[in-house]
Amino acid sequence: PFWLKDQRAALPFPAPPIRRQHSTPMAGEKKQLAGGAAKAKRVKKTKQPVRLYAKGVILGYKRSKSNCYANTALLKIEGLRTRDGASWYFGKKVAYVWKAKKEVQNSKFRVMWGKVRRAHGNSGVVRAKFAKNIPPRAFGAPCRVMMYPSNI
Repeated sequence: PFWLKDQRAALPFPAPPIRRQHSTPMAGEKKQLAGGAAKAKRVKKTKQPVRLYAKGVILGYKRSKSNCYANTALLKIEGLRTRDGASWYFGKKVAYVWKAKKEVQNSKFRVMWGKVRRAHGNSGVVRAKFAKNIPPRAFGAPCRVMMYPSNI
């Protein structure tokens, strides 16, 4: 207690122990066992899941002012800002994953697979071809650019 802080040594009876708010040890402290001996335990750290894909966004179809090329989609990949950096992603697989109402093969998730083909402009946008043309409702939706097949 705060009123016994300065008078602990002058008390005729043993003072109650000062308790901390938190039971977890502070940085640099070791937790003491009931016997009083400090024993260093190896704490097994939980592994964080590793993401094997880069995040991307489907921007739309490749197009000109009046023509629309639905067989080629434009993707913006997270962290990619240059045309030179885009060359690493050429040939990588792209997955557009969405959730449907009807369950097929015990899953409500559906996937459309494609492949990154080439760069589009100088700001890191790439062109991708999908097995079937991407539906327009996918514009602005996230996609996954897989880190395979790798050529390194």
